[in-house]
Amino acid sequence: MTVSSVHMSYSYGGLDLRKHPEAYEIGRGEQGAFHAEPYMSELLPLWSFKDAKAAKKAAEDIYERFLDYKSEGDFVGMDVARKYLQMGYTRSRRYANYKRGNKSKSLEKSDLVKSRAAEIFYKKWRKAAEDEEYLKLKEQHRRKNR
Repeated sequence: MTVSSVHMSYSYGGLDLRKHPEAYEIGRGEQGAFHAEPYMSELLPLWSFKDAKAAKKAAEDIYERFLDYKSEGDFVGMDVARKYLQMGYTRSRRYANYKRGNKSKSLEKSDLVKSRAAEIFYKKWRKAAEDEEYLKLKEQHRRKNR
């Protein structure tokens, strides 16, 4: 499998991105987070935003994995962990503002429980996204894999 064969489709066809980081597409925002193995299998079980308590544990656990990937010099793992933190924020925010997360069913008033979950994820997401080592590795990955 070549990098061009997975270009922007995010369907890595079972490719282990830890063994083949050159195939990883950074993409925009959260794109590809549900296709990036083995990271998805490591992070998805940690991800929850049903309330502030669940969000706090999830955000802390995912950020801890971000730091683990960082200590291993694993940019792909760091980026996928950052995406799960971002998704925690965006999904919590969606459920705070829309009935059952359905964008066509606005709530009269934001759900404060989901809003709090969104705040928790937002802080960890921004901490990861602004990490100096992450930004350096992101630029290196982009340059190397153009």
